[in-house]
Amino acid sequence: MRSERDRFVALAFSWADMLVELDGDGKVVFSAGPTALLLGRTPEDLLGMAAGELAAEVDRPLMARLLRIAAKKERFDPVTIRMRAAAGDPVPLTVAGHRLEDLDGHYFLAFRMGAPEPKVEAPRTGAGGLYDARSFSEVAARALEGEKENRLSLVALPDYESLSRRLDEDAEEELKDAIGACLKAGSVDGGSAAFLSEGRYGLIHDADFDLDDLGIQIAEITSKADPAGKGVAVESATVEGGGVSASGEELANGLVYVINRFRTAKGSDFTISSFSTDISSLVSEASEAVNEFKRAVAATDFDVHFQPIIEVAGGGIHHYEALCRFRAGAKGRTTFEYMSFAEETGLIAEFDLAMAKKAVNLLANLPRGVRIAINVSGHSVEDLDYVSGLHALLRANAWARGRILFEITESARMGDLTAANRFIQGLRGQGCEVCLDDFGAGAANFQYLSALEVDVVKLDGAAIRHAQKARKGTAFLKALVGLCRDLQVETIAEMIEDEKGFEFVKKCRVQYVQGYLFGKPSPDITSFSSARTKRLVQAMEGRR
Repeated sequence: MRSERDRFVALAFSWADMLVELDGDGKVVFSAGPTALLLGRTPEDLLGMAAGELAAEVDRPLMARLLRIAAKKERFDPVTIRMRAAAGDPVPLTVAGHRLEDLDGHYFLAFRMGAPEPKVEAPRTGAGGLYDARSFSEVAARALEGEKENRLSLVALPDYESLSRRLDEDAEEELKDAIGACLKAGSVDGGSAAFLSEGRYGLIHDADFDLDDLGIQIAEITSKADPAGKGVAVESATVEGGGVSASGEELANGLVYVINRFRTAKGSDFTISSFSTDISSLVSEASEAVNEFKRAVAATDFDVHFQPIIEVAGGGIHHYEALCRFRAGAKGRTTFEYMSFAEETGLIAEFDLAMAKKAVNLLANLPRGVRIAINVSGHSVEDLDYVSGLHALLRANAWARGRILFEITESARMGDLTAANRFIQGLRGQGCEVCLDDFGAGAANFQYLSALEVDVVKLDGAAIRHAQKARKGTAFLKALVGLCRDLQVETIAEMIEDEKGFEFVKKCRVQYVQGYLFGKPSPDITSFSSARTKRLVQAMEGRR
């Protein structure tokens, strides 16, 4: 056995920095590697310790869950866990596990410094190193198709918002990491879990997985993280898989439909039990939603509302953003729900073209000095039918040159930046300025700014609020705006709702602002006036 173990140890160290062997009772019988450096304990110090004692107190529930998985599976994929050091703060390490029947069924835990490497099949852009909603829909469709006996469960923390208010930023990030690690540890492959929205998660697991036990573990994690010691309750619902006869596209649409409903439902609209269903009903509902959306687009059953973008220097109206407002559908879906579903199911390009046509028709009847910004989803940029249709629209309305801007939303969905830049330059060649929306929400934005020649960037509202609170926030935003200025790119700050927010972005030298402080979106563009917004800015300057 010793020679077999030595060979396994040699193989394990091609990945790991430290290895621990557990016997059938979960106690350490062997360890190797720089344990003294990492944990302040020699390999001999670890002998006889229970595996749970290796983890920091906050992650002991996670370690217990990993060991329970070990009893049923031969392995689990890498997750991050905080280990208990002899002195000082817990040490975060990546751990993977493997059970070897040939070695008396002993379990080996391999540890390495740093975060686990993401899988390549889909991006993990959600909190806690989990999949985001779109990527998770794709992963879930593969996991549930055919004869696979997997399950999709949706996990909700109904009181998460209250808990979030009791946590500082670092504590909340640690909590999300711990919840994410717990979900990944319980998933079918050690990684198929998703952050869908605040307090809402998704998980692909085996048919015999104990969801109640998972809920207990997450509740314990939240209780330990909560300064008040309360934590939050955990609820879950399961979507049945196995023997799915629907096509891959139909199944994916069904999953997109239920996941979007789950992550956006609010208040009395949200009951976790309403999400327990089977695949056939999902596919049926998704098909109905697709047809309903197509009918609404074909009939232009939506309105255009306008919101002004204001010049920080002086307060005049620079242009208006044209925003879609779907009329209430048969099931009362919101515009956000319509748009999310359209983006995830590939229908957004069809809508974007219909919206552009409607906005241009409205612009034809507005005063000559009015300029509008029309939204384009990052999904549509690479859609050939949309691109050709949009250029035909612009050629047929040459009078609109200089009066239309295009605002690219969901820019993270642009896979080919070279092709995206060709699209942008094509619009600029037709006399239209181009703006990147939601800028500053992630490091990838700097790659976009380098690869895409645009005229304007719109600074993400959440990023601005974060910058107002963070110690280095002002310096960060000033530097970002300064970079844009050096590149001759103008900046718009969105979601400016009060005087404090306006003063903050003005101090950071942002050029334009948009938000409820200057007016909510309205179908009546004449309800706005530069004279009024100028007076408002002058009044704020007078109170400084």
